[in-house]
Amino acid sequence: MGEPQELQLHIMGQGVVSVEEAEELTVRRSRQYKWWLRMAMYSLFVICGQSAATVLGRLYYNNGGNSKWMVTLLQPAGFPILLPLLFISPTKDQFTHNHTKPPSILVLVTVCFFLGIFLAASAMLYSMGLQYLPVSTFSLICASQLGFNAFFSFFLNSQKFTPFTVNSIVLLTISSILLVCNTDLSNSNGVSKGKFAIGFLCTVGAAAGSAFILSATQLSFRKFLKIENFRTVLEVIILESLFATCVILVGLFSSGEWKSLEREMEEFGLGKLSYVMTLVWDAVAWQVFSIGALGLIFEVSSLFCNVISTFGLPIVPVLAVFFFHDKMNGVKVVALLLAVWGFVSYIYQHYLDDLKSKSKSKNHKNVNHVSKAPS
Repeated sequence: MGEPQELQLHIMGQGVVSVEEAEELTVRRSRQYKWWLRMAMYSLFVICGQSAATVLGRLYYNNGGNSKWMVTLLQPAGFPILLPLLFISPTKDQFTHNHTKPPSILVLVTVCFFLGIFLAASAMLYSMGLQYLPVSTFSLICASQLGFNAFFSFFLNSQKFTPFTVNSIVLLTISSILLVCNTDLSNSNGVSKGKFAIGFLCTVGAAAGSAFILSATQLSFRKFLKIENFRTVLEVIILESLFATCVILVGLFSSGEWKSLEREMEEFGLGKLSYVMTLVWDAVAWQVFSIGALGLIFEVSSLFCNVISTFGLPIVPVLAVFFFHDKMNGVKVVALLLAVWGFVSYIYQHYLDDLKSKSKSKNHKNVNHVSKAPS
């Protein structure tokens, strides 16, 4: 007695399905689990890398470090540690979601050159802001980056907005604006009101620059690179960091700050070894952040990457209280709570989108199943 051509199976929560549908469902669930695993890994890279880099940068300034160009250089200069990963990553596009050809060398270099220029400019503004502001204030002002990213995403990436997304952006932006109204902040780091104003403007500029880079990177993946795999992510990070490093090195030597670095190391408050280790680990932390950020960009969007980055910002003020004895006053607490509320609002919208996507996929399969059924 032969077996039936279409064996029916009963899967919990799915009703009666065929063997082929069961196999497809298993594959789809496996891909979904792997996707969430990648999201968790990239998010961890972004949060940990950003927090460590900010704290180490403030540690450098607090113990006698004075070179803005050095702190700027640390952000892209750690890219050589990624070279071994580039050599061991697969050359074929086995992780690519579509079967497009890899970008030409000219296109890849051109894209990374312009991204590297913007990265160098944003890094300089970042280092100036960090020098003049308390680390907790600096980190919470950086939350305004999400608002800038929403603006750029709307025009560059056709990002759609919902009430929950807008609520998230407004709350995270207000959380940073609240800090400006706190008049005690200008004296909390031992700097004048003028330098505080410069630090605030530079930090806002760095937030806008970083937001533009994230949106431009997403646009580059979609329009020019047209390929999304681990090797391409590494190539983009390495090339744009190389160009940014070259630009910053020109600034470092042109400004003459390189002449004072030896004396700076001699007079560093924690000693020579700590000086070197602070710089090295700061550079490593920025590369960890870069991998996570680019991973989130092409897996989801630049706006989602920015939400994860903003969610990690409240961690820095908490660390600053323990390491640098920053004051955690009422304004900062309210700003932190608004930032967390804004993040939860955005994640809830992402959850609704996921449910909607699953519902459409299920309805589409039911329609196909009915259309194929014998009349």
